[in-house]
Amino acid sequence: MTFSWLDLPATRVDEAARMLLGWRLTANGVTARLTEVEAYSGLGEDPASHAHRGVTERNRVMFGPAGRLYVYQIYGMHFCANVVCGETGRAAAVLLRAGAVVDGIDLARARRPAARRDSDLAAGPAKLMQMLGLNRAANDTSLLGDGPAVLAPPDSPAGPISAGPRVGVTSAHDVPWRFWITGDPTVSAYRRHTPRKPA
Repeated sequence: MTFSWLDLPATRVDEAARMLLGWRLTANGVTARLTEVEAYSGLGEDPASHAHRGVTERNRVMFGPAGRLYVYQIYGMHFCANVVCGETGRAAAVLLRAGAVVDGIDLARARRPAARRDSDLAAGPAKLMQMLGLNRAANDTSLLGDGPAVLAPPDSPAGPISAGPRVGVTSAHDVPWRFWITGDPTVSAYRRHTPRKPA
């Protein structure tokens, strides 16, 4: 299936997530082929989404326009990036969970010295951001060619795609909106959410 930025506002977020697999994300001298993504819907539709309860200063980028980066920080030190894909005013975003380095491998290794194998360089959303040299400064920037990161379509289809539950969310974690290229070694390890027991 072919796909362009013009399709995003008219496409369901889970469909957009599937179509983004295989796309190439370039930033700061490194290019990664997206191998794992995770979809999040909008206001009142998805309790796991940052946009579920409405617009805030943190999540306003999620409300469009499509084709921009929504970057947020977790645990006070790691960054995660999302592709905004809804029509203006309707929040939707796809978390970029993992990728395979296809250009700039030496820079990628230098930024991720803890990675034991090249397949681990971007096997997780925070690892992907670190490997690309991106941080909160990339929030609300364009992916269409005039921002710090550029997202371009693949040369060929991604291949077989698998779907499963989302990772690291306390609500709606069993919604099968995590998608990955089947069998790709760069996909992050799945850890099922375990609710905390009351004290």
